[in-house]
Amino acid sequence: MAQLSQRSTIYFDPNMHKALRLKAAQENRSVSDIVNEAVSLLAAEDAEDIAEYDARKNEPSMDYSSFVSELKNDGII
Repeated sequence: MAQLSQRSTIYFDPNMHKALRLKAAQENRSVSDIVNEAVSLLAAEDAEDIAEYDARKNEPSMDYSSFVSELKNDGII
């Protein structure tokens, strides 16, 4: 099944663009392929962070001053 591509203009720092072109040539890939992979990895990382937040959002929270007081009471500080 063929996927349709969406065209976009992205502006890179000249040195970053050179690094991307060199990496693409070395790996016999397109710059577009490398950028798509990087964005996909970033989105996957965000999805993991959101899932972790959702899993912990019902945990009790403690304000900073209470936490410091607890550390003092436990002899940690």
